[in-house]
Amino acid sequence: MSEPIPASSSAASGHAEIAAALQARWPEHRVAPSLARIAALTELLGDPQRAYPVIQLTGTNGKGSTAAMIDALLRSVGLRTGRFTSPHLMDVTERIRIDGEPISYERFDEVWNEIEPYVAMVDQQQLDGVSMTFFEVITGMAYAAFADAPVDVAIVEVGLGGTWDATNVADAQVAVITPIDLDHTHLLGDTVEKIATEKAGIIKAGATAILAGQQPEAARVLLERAAEVGASVQREGLGFGVLDRVMGVGGQQLRLDSAEGPIDEIFLPAYGAHQAENAAVALAAAEAFTGLNWIDPDVVREGFAAVEVPGRLEVVRRSPPIILDAAHNPHGARATAAAIAESFDFNPLVGVIAIMRDKDAEGLLREYADTLTTVVVTQVASTDRGMAADDLADLAAGIFGSDRVQVEPRMDDAIETAIALAEIDGATAPGVLITGSVIAVGEARTLLVGHRPSSAPGAVAVTGDGVLDASSAPVIDETESDDDAKDYSYGPEYGGDQFGDEFAAEGEDGGDFATGPDAEHEDAYGPLSDDITDDVTDDAGQQSPEGGQQ
Repeated sequence: MSEPIPASSSAASGHAEIAAALQARWPEHRVAPSLARIAALTELLGDPQRAYPVIQLTGTNGKGSTAAMIDALLRSVGLRTGRFTSPHLMDVTERIRIDGEPISYERFDEVWNEIEPYVAMVDQQQLDGVSMTFFEVITGMAYAAFADAPVDVAIVEVGLGGTWDATNVADAQVAVITPIDLDHTHLLGDTVEKIATEKAGIIKAGATAILAGQQPEAARVLLERAAEVGASVQREGLGFGVLDRVMGVGGQQLRLDSAEGPIDEIFLPAYGAHQAENAAVALAAAEAFTGLNWIDPDVVREGFAAVEVPGRLEVVRRSPPIILDAAHNPHGARATAAAIAESFDFNPLVGVIAIMRDKDAEGLLREYADTLTTVVVTQVASTDRGMAADDLADLAAGIFGSDRVQVEPRMDDAIETAIALAEIDGATAPGVLITGSVIAVGEARTLLVGHRPSSAPGAVAVTGDGVLDASSAPVIDETESDDDAKDYSYGPEYGGDQFGDEFAAEGEDGGDFATGPDAEHEDAYGPLSDDITDDVTDDAGQQSPEGGQQ
């Protein structure tokens, strides 16, 4: 993964100041279903989102990985790509990528300085009663940066939902829907059908909808939406899919169905059946974008081989191997557990788990009950929306048994404890899995990897016994300096509520998080909070009423 680093200390300082200014805006755990503010901004900017075709993605899990795969495929075809994703793991600039690389600190700051006067104009209007949110601003910045580049295509991941998400000011030529399941139920609805209805809003007239395998109630909603707006549809299992896959060194070898027939010998440097399915969706989306034109099999292979999916079963350290996975709901945890069982043979495997308060913590823990030998429960340091370690421990004890649960409130202590537990006498193939939250994975990755740049990771081998060999994975120096020890500042941008991917179930006043004044949306989004300058903000202000994080 290539990670942006500032060119100088002055550049870092200026970037931090801009991040601080953005942090003053609404946090992403507040929602207000409206496109009025982002539409007003993009209009003032000359509608940059219409300067290039857009591929838009929504769904419950798999959006970020699928977006990365589409990006890699289209770059292999020779197109210049822009990619907008959320949340980020370590730095806000990860959200805006051009040709696969995060936007530089300097360019990020330049784009903000260019659009800031227009943001101020929209703020003055107080559309729907609030100023622009961080997510709206960063969406506007991405669309402007892509137009300035310029890019041949923008691959855009929604923040939350679909219809009211800030990214939906664009009309996507290709709408990709990854599997839909229950998540953010307090915001999107308590049934798969309700959630699908919100996500179906990215399917626009004349577009091509690429639908991953869905539960029947979700599929019905998506197909009805496509018929209503006159969009064409390709469905996994009918128009495309995974024909075969086998485990390989550092990932898996795939045979995928394409527009012109099967393509075999595709190496994907990612683990799990879910990533193979994401690859099938990505290939279908890339082909739909090119007009269902045949993409040379060698180009397809080249594209997939270059895919990077940090924080998704990512090996970041050896002795013992430490794996990061950002699964934060039962659906994602189920896929992670299956992938670990298939690809690795850890004994023991110790989990470090931190979960947000609004998530289905019990459901997530149950998915790991047969996978993890011991659980070290912890809590995130960069937001107060995380579940307290003691509360999570009580819940985990009822699932794993108290003898399999330990408590370490600090992430660094939790990692150290997990390593010690994994390396007990008699351990044949020890491993550590850090999971439960995008926030937790981001904090752990900062501690374990830092902000240093790295080239594409080498192959991470699986031996004949199915045991991880992380000898060629990116690894930090095992010797820590005093400055690095137990550092919870996470750099100048990391504020009190970073990583907007996770949402608290209630605000400081105990009420639901915010919505706009429209009464018709009250039931879905809850009452508006009086405090719209909540000091709980994330890294560079990951904040938005309608464009939060999945």
